Amino acid sequence: MSTGKDRQRQLAREHYERQMQRRVERETKAKRTAVIGSTVGVLVVVGGVIAAVTLLGGGDDTSASEATPSAAPSASTSAVAGPKPFDPATGECGYLADTSGTVKDVGLPPAKAEAKDATMTLKTSQGDIVVELNGVKAPCTVNSLKHLAAKKYYNGSKCHRLGSAQFPMLQCGDPTAKADGKAQGDGQGGPGYRLAEENLEGATYKRGVMAMAKTSEPGTTGSQFFLVFGDIGLSPDYTPVGTITKGLDILDKVNKAGVIAPGQDGTGAPKETVEIKDVTISAKS
Repeated sequence: MSTGKDRQRQLAREHYERQMQRRVERETKAKRTAVIGSTVGVLVVVGGVIAAVTLLGGGDDTSASEATPSAAPSASTSAVAGPKPFDPATGECGYLADTSGTVKDVGLPPAKAEAKDATMTLKTSQGDIVVELNGVKAPCTVNSLKHLAAKKYYNGSKCHRLGSAQFPMLQCGDPTAKADGKAQGDGQGGPGYRLAEENLEGATYKRGVMAMAKTSEPGTTGSQFFLVFGDIGLSPDYTPVGTITKGLDILDKVNKAGVIAPGQDGTGAPKETVEIKDVTISAKS
């Protein structure tokens, strides 16, 4: 039997989904308007794909992305072939270049990926967060994270969005985010490529899960991710890439401090700044 609390969570999820769709529509319209009089090259970018940084969305209602784990919303990707998933026969992943949003270009990851588990350590201003990465079920995602870590992509970045009680997560991975409660562009940064979602069958987003952010379109996973410190009833659309084995107490502390300027959905930049100093990924022993 559903409870009042279950109904409240359902309403919150539906609100998030509606809000993200409105953001996508607003930004797509704005981007189309902005390219009037521009070069054909820019028009191709808009007509093709505009970035993948939207998993959980940015800060307030006017920001560009994440009311549900999402990166920077983009124009429809349906007209463009999506990135290819992992091919067990060749051991290769298909990464697609994507220059939409605000890009910190570090090149494409190597196509060859090892389907092996690994351990990721996020050294943050609040302490270490350790995640056991599932490279067997999400090889292309783990391969991408290894590439970004090796390129020091995340170094100096700030986690820009803290969820509400109904959406208990901390979103990170936008190297351009200010996370000061003022920046409208938080949540729009990406690595200049996108990849296919993985490990979605039976995916749930419970306390301790690390999953990847994306837009409402498939094949738009980028660099942003979210760390779950409660239970979120999301649909299985976001790659669950690992399990947090150390640092949940840090997330609880950050959550307790609250957000700087909550948006209509109660989410926003965390008062307790979480800056990623360094990321290392090693083979699981």
